[in-house]
Amino acid sequence: MNRSVRFTLPFIALAFAAGACTPAGSSGSSGSSGTDATKEITFLTFETPNLDAKYWDDAIARAAKQVPGLKVKKLVAPSADRTGYAKQLKASGQFPDVMISVSPVGFAEAGDMAPWSDKELEPFTFPHSNPIGGKIYQLPYNTQPTPLVYYSRSLFQQAGVTSPPTTYKDLLDVAAKLKAADITPFVTGGGKDAFAASYLWTALVATDVYKKTPDFITQRRTGQVKFTDGNFKGATQKFVDLVKQGYVDKAGLSRDYASTETAFLSGKGAMYPMGTWFPAAADKSDRRDDIGVFPFPTDDGSPAIPSYTGGGMSVNAHSKNLTPAKEFALAFQQDKQNLDAIVKADGAIIAMKGYTPPADMGPVYKESVKVYQDAVKNNGIVNAFLVETGDDALLPGLVEKSYALAQDIIAGQKNADQATQALDDEWAKAAK
Repeated sequence: MNRSVRFTLPFIALAFAAGACTPAGSSGSSGSSGTDATKEITFLTFETPNLDAKYWDDAIARAAKQVPGLKVKKLVAPSADRTGYAKQLKASGQFPDVMISVSPVGFAEAGDMAPWSDKELEPFTFPHSNPIGGKIYQLPYNTQPTPLVYYSRSLFQQAGVTSPPTTYKDLLDVAAKLKAADITPFVTGGGKDAFAASYLWTALVATDVYKKTPDFITQRRTGQVKFTDGNFKGATQKFVDLVKQGYVDKAGLSRDYASTETAFLSGKGAMYPMGTWFPAAADKSDRRDDIGVFPFPTDDGSPAIPSYTGGGMSVNAHSKNLTPAKEFALAFQQDKQNLDAIVKADGAIIAMKGYTPPADMGPVYKESVKVYQDAVKNNGIVNAFLVETGDDALLPGLVEKSYALAQDIIAGQKNADQATQALDDEWAKAAK
């Protein structure tokens, strides 16, 4: 999964420990002209239950073959916070030559990421997604609705629920029936993979804020609105109320991403708000035919699916092998085998011109794509709070602060007033 937006899952530190002893961008490099017989770049990536070491090794090898004389040293982020880790590497003089699914916010403004030209972006369906100052710093190869709501048909039936909800009132009715049947309504995660605690908040901001005010974060940047304002506080209050009503599994705060996924797949709860990388695991499970999907509902039933297109490669503007680094990144993102592999492994919805996914994709993936496509047809796509990058993203550092606030809400330690005021306070600090 990208998790951009995205952000995202449990990672394996050992792989980095074995391969990150040399400062990034310094080994075997002699300039950006690409004239050396052998050039070496570092590539910061991540590992998840879906995207394991073999996936990355095979994909890297295919792309590297298209850049003569190139060697690629794989670096693996040791935690879910890839962007934070990239900041650590930069501070220690080891900023990678190439990185994937790292938010360019902050790096781009500081001149540390190389912009992509219109010619380089031509193969992409939405080439100007997430601009920063009018320039694109991350290849927009993958669209991810984040979240949709995955649900267990059998647990719904057990609670007397005959169909997925289409309005927010319906959702509350479904949750009440599930709780009455001693079934946990929502499975969530937390811990070191704190992003998983935030997706109910992301969904509610989409339905109650971004649907009405698509440029809310842009307005926040200019001081026209605050998080303590009505619509945003109202969306946060709904999140708080879901917790107070006992519809959210507080025990999930101790789970990492893999454990959270396993909890849903093993029937520990009926609904699972998650990004569209989840179908890769769902379609491999023995419960694939039991899992359905619906968009988190608005009050009036009209669509408002939080979605992000991006997640691709960014390149260090100061790389000693800048040209081959860019060539590798573009080759990686355009290789059909690589694209097919990430669709199969991580449920990606590829945003590349002319691309079609493998015909043998499973039912959960196909249903997820249909939900997304229906929303596109009905003008129901909005930004995804905490997943955005570019000029409409939160200020640097606020995503991680928001993850912590989401966990505080689930733990019952913050109410809507406290959480939204904390966001405004953190914004003021970041703006300095």
